[in-house]
Amino acid sequence: MVSGSEISEFRVHVPDGDLADLRARLDRTRWPDQLPNEEWRGGAPVARVRELAERWRTGFDWRELEARLGELPQFTTVVEGQTIHFLWVRSGVPGALPLLATHGWPGSFLEFADLAGPLSGHDEAFDLVVPSIPGFGFSPLSGPGWNGERVARAWTVLMARLGYERYGVHGGDLGAGISRRVARLAPRSVVGVHVNYLPTPPSGAAEEALSPQDDARLAGYAKWAAEFGAYEHLQRTRPQSLSYALTDSPTALLAWIIERFHDWTDPRRRDRIGDDVLLADIALYWLTGTAGSAAQFYRENALAGPVPGRGVVPTGVSCFPYEIVLPVRALAERSENIVWWREHAEGGHFPALEVPGTLGTDLRDFFRPLRS
Repeated sequence: MVSGSEISEFRVHVPDGDLADLRARLDRTRWPDQLPNEEWRGGAPVARVRELAERWRTGFDWRELEARLGELPQFTTVVEGQTIHFLWVRSGVPGALPLLATHGWPGSFLEFADLAGPLSGHDEAFDLVVPSIPGFGFSPLSGPGWNGERVARAWTVLMARLGYERYGVHGGDLGAGISRRVARLAPRSVVGVHVNYLPTPPSGAAEEALSPQDDARLAGYAKWAAEFGAYEHLQRTRPQSLSYALTDSPTALLAWIIERFHDWTDPRRRDRIGDDVLLADIALYWLTGTAGSAAQFYRENALAGPVPGRGVVPTGVSCFPYEIVLPVRALAERSENIVWWREHAEGGHFPALEVPGTLGTDLRDFFRPLRS
């Protein structure tokens, strides 16, 4: 039974002054020259950032987004002094399986907003719980020490507080690591773990009997780190210095995030993530002032170390071809109890936005035998 004293209803509303300040800052942007390099290889091109900044300043309607979000039930609760914001969409379908879905960076709970209806309204329904990680969006950071392990502990408290004794977990990016930790902390409650991101980097030791495809996947880790990994290194080592730009300049924040979406999305599916979808995510970071604390999560996570031990909970993996790095099943099975694995022909790092129907099907297929 949910205690009313522990759970509070939440409704999104940003003061008019914050929206006016945002428009004024965008209007005063001091634009750099376009440096002489190939588009996107040296960062987000000026023409694209200008286009999106102008849309943000004159066309994007935050109030319309607030109205749409008002149709989704949202709540807050406090765990260990930290406010946790979350979506909680109950299906009303008998036998619905509670599903705890965790976002990553530079995503947010908004990734699951459009999936809430299909997941909760299907015959194989889920009660969907989507928390905002501490330091992201409407979960403003209360203090240091909120790494993946501590977040996972908070998630187990949240699910118990909502009255769920057994549930599934799902995540991508940072949310995948958090979901795996939840399963390790509460193996008797978690019926299954589904992820769409599961790094299996080379260990340095010789790996035998891998297929040419798997060898290519392992080789991709070094290539990715050399060409695209600067953001991760900076957020893991110097998030405070970065936070000044991301908190003071909406244009800097815009460029920092759209580069990730460009690099990590299936180029054949980029049209699925429209400009207003991008701007909604970026505006959430800006208007809540959490871009710096979200970057800090990388440092906290690095200090905490990798997900420990070998998981015992049944685990399913969806592999999308334009993911940041792709997993090798033989290596994944060393740390996870892999019982389900599916390779896809399209999609990237943001499947809930790029190929939502595919992700929804995968979730139903994986959890089907685990429901009872």
